[in-house]
Amino acid sequence: MSANPIRYGSKNPAEPTIHDLPPIRYGGALVEIRALVRRTEDGTWRARLEFGPEEENPPGTAEIFFGASEEDLWSSIRDLREHHLRDLYRSLKYD
Repeated sequence: MSANPIRYGSKNPAEPTIHDLPPIRYGGALVEIRALVRRTEDGTWRARLEFGPEEENPPGTAEIFFGASEEDLWSSIRDLREHHLRDLYRSLKYD
């Protein structure tokens, strides 16, 4: 799973950088996914996912992704399959 950063060079490393991930299909519609990635004060990396259009206060996870390095973090995100992402979205979705 590749990610395209949409914000570069944040001056504060604790401020998350947003990366677009490939959308998933849910109920016949495509759902946008973003990873909000940040480096913590102790040098580890954390991320959370948001689903849906950014301007609509989308549902999202807590920072459930962790890595000792940025590469480790992205490895844990890339290991997710579409059915896992659909299950995460379904568990967060509110109507």
